[in-house]
Amino acid sequence: MKVSTIKEELNSLAYHGRGIIIGKSADGKKAVTAYFIMGRSVNSRNRVFVAEGDAMRTKAYDESKMVDPHLIIYYPVRVLGNKTIVTNGDQTDTIYDLMDKQMTFEQALRTREFEDDKPNFTPRISGIIRRERDGMNFAMSILKSAEGDDSSCERFTYAYSNPKAGRAKFIHTYNGDGNPLPSFEGEPKTLVLPDVSIDELTDLIWTNLNEDNKVSLFVRYIDIESGDTETRIVNKNV
Repeated sequence: MKVSTIKEELNSLAYHGRGIIIGKSADGKKAVTAYFIMGRSVNSRNRVFVAEGDAMRTKAYDESKMVDPHLIIYYPVRVLGNKTIVTNGDQTDTIYDLMDKQMTFEQALRTREFEDDKPNFTPRISGIIRRERDGMNFAMSILKSAEGDDSSCERFTYAYSNPKAGRAKFIHTYNGDGNPLPSFEGEPKTLVLPDVSIDELTDLIWTNLNEDNKVSLFVRYIDIESGDTETRIVNKNV
């Protein structure tokens, strides 16, 4: 299995699209997650992340330039009890609402498909962290079109029990730039999660995202035992 550093992986492509990182800190005491957005269009780049309690939402930076809020404005992060949900679209709300009704992460996502942004059909990527008394586990999902065919949806879920300390999994929407944009392929990538503070990790990720295309970044550390959190948000538009 290939294990990459965050720097290596983020510099491997100029355009990852949207990306989710989830793992366990090197000391084994914290669940770690990060979510970033990149953009090519003016509409996509005209966004900021805004904290809202323990959740986080996207917001137009300049309301006068917002052409279409569809697929742009949503809650990437919501918290349901001991579960933290992180996604690249309004499926965050679907997962939250249906898991609150005792459905599973996978069952909730079976009600959704990839985005309707033809010809890209952007994959919906999602992650969930469950904090338990004896540790943590997490899962990731991607819903994508079959070779660009919008009549066929491919669904993949990856579950990680008692994840290894100092490691994270990384999933993103695109395999680089293009027209149409090529969808992510394969299982989530494995990254080294260095033994650093949340500020150092935030800086590491933000610095290594492509300067032209990066838009916003969210990073959260969750104490596995207590549930206490630390959160950082960075916006290119300030």
